[in-house]
Amino acid sequence: MKRQNKEGLIRNFFFIIAFMSIAVLLLILFFLVKAGVPIFEKVSIGEFIFGTYWYPTASPPDFGILPLILASVFVTLCSAVLAVPLGVMTAIYLAEIASPRLKEIAKPAVELLASLPSVVIGFFGMVVVAPFLQETFDLATGLNLFNASLMLAFMSVPTICTISEDAISSVPRELKEASLALGANRIESIFRVIVPASISGISTGVILGMARAIGETMVVLMVAGGAAMIPGSLFDPVRPMPASIAAEMAEAPFQSAHYHALFAIGMILFVFNLLFNSIADYISHKHRQVGAATL
Repeated sequence: MKRQNKEGLIRNFFFIIAFMSIAVLLLILFFLVKAGVPIFEKVSIGEFIFGTYWYPTASPPDFGILPLILASVFVTLCSAVLAVPLGVMTAIYLAEIASPRLKEIAKPAVELLASLPSVVIGFFGMVVVAPFLQETFDLATGLNLFNASLMLAFMSVPTICTISEDAISSVPRELKEASLALGANRIESIFRVIVPASISGISTGVILGMARAIGETMVVLMVAGGAAMIPGSLFDPVRPMPASIAAEMAEAPFQSAHYHALFAIGMILFVFNLLFNSIADYISHKHRQVGAATL
């Protein structure tokens, strides 16, 4: 009886913790909606999302956030082009090719990169990468879309690499041995058996890494250039959505149209992150292996 009571207490404790987590998320969503929806009394949803001018302090103000949305999308896509191959290939190397001694050193080092404060990465982009880009490509400024993409890729690699390496390492040994027994060499076994068997975990790592990139604030605030304009090239300054919220929230008068517009941007950003996580969950379940290959 005492054991049953203890199990009941533990079960109730975990239920309360889970309920609190969901409640906090719903409260945040409620606060975002409550503070963001009033802007649509002054501007339509279509004008807000597809408007090309963001001048919230002008007279009359313009609240078009299309340049901010495109900046976030372009920065995330460009960082993905850099981070995904590097993160996944590093994970494959650590899981299947590297010696145990090298893996003991390299894996903690990669995971340690994830603990670097974003302000440090942003500072590196400002004082090292920006002058290099400016001098190398003869640019007006080194604070641009490409710089932001480089820094976000640098931040995303540890997440992608760690989750992908865990997924690859979880592939059952019998699958690898069966592939080798059928005459495949090591590289063929990796890319035709091991990677397909772990594609669920790899895809999840990639999408979660990109979700972190699209929601990152400090790095893009410091190195993206801060120009609310639709970029014409990789080297144009941009202002992604998180940077706009961080840069302008302290200056927006309380309960003003500008204030509500920034919270509406937060709503859009919330939708983007929800979309990323939903895609990750869908891919994870769609490509989940069964039998001996279950991950």
